[in-house]
Amino acid sequence: MKKMPLQLRNAHRSRFTENKVVEYSSVQKAIGILLSFIPDNKAMGNLELSKSLGLNKSTVSRLIRVLVHYGLVQQDRESQKYELGRTSALLGMAVEVSQSERLGQLGKPYVDYLRDTVGESVCLEVLPADGHHKVVCAAVGPPPLSVTFGAKLPMNASAGAKVILAFSDPEYRESMINGDFRQITDNTITDPEVFKAQLEEIRRHGIAYDFAEYDTEVHAASVAVFNHLKKPVAALTVCVPASRAHKITNSKNIELMKKTAMMISGRLFYEISQ
Repeated sequence: MKKMPLQLRNAHRSRFTENKVVEYSSVQKAIGILLSFIPDNKAMGNLELSKSLGLNKSTVSRLIRVLVHYGLVQQDRESQKYELGRTSALLGMAVEVSQSERLGQLGKPYVDYLRDTVGESVCLEVLPADGHHKVVCAAVGPPPLSVTFGAKLPMNASAGAKVILAFSDPEYRESMINGDFRQITDNTITDPEVFKAQLEEIRRHGIAYDFAEYDTEVHAASVAVFNHLKKPVAALTVCVPASRAHKITNSKNIELMKKTAMMISGRLFYEISQ
């Protein structure tokens, strides 16, 4: 069998490369259209999109039809303008659901790292609607006097719950602080107004403490973990025996906690505002 002449092979390769360039170019332009709707999903028409992206109006029109077909973009019947569609919403929901379900899996390496570095027990916890913290992953510190996890702590005696509430929307915060607080130890905060004032202090300093508020033998410190919407979704907590409480007030350990929490937040697509 004769080989394809070199000139013909080069022409064939050139057409293949050209097709790839066209293909990627179209994908990039379509992605550019979708990104134009971030962050507030402002409705735009073909001409507006064409001008903002520097694309030919006919190109935008052709790509918009494809995006509409797959539900990534939809058109308002009255204004004839476009906005993100149902499929885009479903993609966002899929990310949020996966993050929530995989939070423990995503956080475990960081929890282990912090435990190994600080040498104390560490956990990642969330605050369900019942107001009692829930541990999603943990790493128990070395003996002796290792602190273990498991009890459902009420929010007024949980450093993790407090730091989540401190950075939550005011409306949500108020809805959670809607009942009497139970006295557990002599250090437990039972006055809602005192509790609210402490939350403001936590927000200013970025760290919450539990100084024997649930267990007289245990102290804890927590920092918030945020998602892509800049909402607090979890707390990274270090728990120590009362005799080693100085370890959670040590400035070096506090900075390490905050840095580790930001790394977990990064896995949830959180971005620090410039």
